[in-house]
Amino acid sequence: MKMTDTAADSTGMPSPLQQDYQHFLLLGNRRAPHTLQVHERGYRSGTINTDALGLRYSHFAGKRFSAAERGASGRINLLVGGSTALGIGASSDEHTVASHLSMLTGEVWLNLASCGLNASQELLLFLTHQHRFGQIGHVVVLSGLNTLAHEGLSEVLDGLQDPVHAKAQQAFLDSFKEGVQPADSPDTPSLWRRLGQALAPRRPATPVSWSLTAPEKRMARAADSIGRTLRQWERMLAESHTTLTFILQPLLPWCRDTVPAGEQAMLAALERRSANFDKLLEDAYDSQLHMAYFRRIKRQADPVPCYDMNSMLSSSPVFGADLFVDRLHLNDLGNNALAKVITAKLGLAQEKHAQRKVTPIKLV
Repeated sequence: MKMTDTAADSTGMPSPLQQDYQHFLLLGNRRAPHTLQVHERGYRSGTINTDALGLRYSHFAGKRFSAAERGASGRINLLVGGSTALGIGASSDEHTVASHLSMLTGEVWLNLASCGLNASQELLLFLTHQHRFGQIGHVVVLSGLNTLAHEGLSEVLDGLQDPVHAKAQQAFLDSFKEGVQPADSPDTPSLWRRLGQALAPRRPATPVSWSLTAPEKRMARAADSIGRTLRQWERMLAESHTTLTFILQPLLPWCRDTVPAGEQAMLAALERRSANFDKLLEDAYDSQLHMAYFRRIKRQADPVPCYDMNSMLSSSPVFGADLFVDRLHLNDLGNNALAKVITAKLGLAQEKHAQRKVTPIKLV
């Protein structure tokens, strides 16, 4: 299938692909409060589809796979994380990182990801469905940004305890959706509606504003949380033959010194329509903060192998092309590049499995 670019157009308006994802993510409001955050179950569209558990399908050898529909596959592998691992930005289920890993390694990779999950919730999602997986070969946790955003979100909510701000607090929580952009302005109202608005008494808005602690403090707390959770993963998988790897997901300001023209236009559009999720990360864009963050994760997670995709992605031969659809998510070409870097770094393409002959893959 042809890979498509999914960035916003030159006017800054979202493309039909992005609108499809917006609709999918906003349906999350119907999730039951007593269950772990997952997405709409049995969702169907030309872009993204989920199984009976709300988990996105991955594709391999002309078939689709998920935790609920594993079929007769023997050993499987898991890609764990938030919206980047889920594949927000891909043009279809076939172009997510999990699907590309399946193609590159010759084995099934299940997509065990959901938007907005922090490190602890990712582990809980695994524990919820562990009985469905059978033999697991590799677990790759592609994550690290939601946990950091959650540290800021906790501070915001702590500062909104005044009952006067109750509605503003709920509105803010509703707007905190990884990947969701502010809604478009409504169509121009009719003359009568505009007259009614002009004559109606003004109701003062209750804006949500916040002051966060220094990013170094939030990043230290987030890194410690990720490290502790990875050690929990390691202890849980220790008696199996499963390998565990953590990869700090790519963030555009951490990845690039030079931004391609298409991504520059996308960033300009995002500046005009800033989302609350972006505001929770924007003071952590500095490269020195990023490097200190990863070093602390790696130190706290020892002995779990940890890699930083923000430095690794530049090894891709297509790194100079437009890869990001926003600061956090990748288009088809970006997902393919990320999967190839993971495959090469972990040596997965060279594995030999008795149940399947895999054609060697040239990683270029």
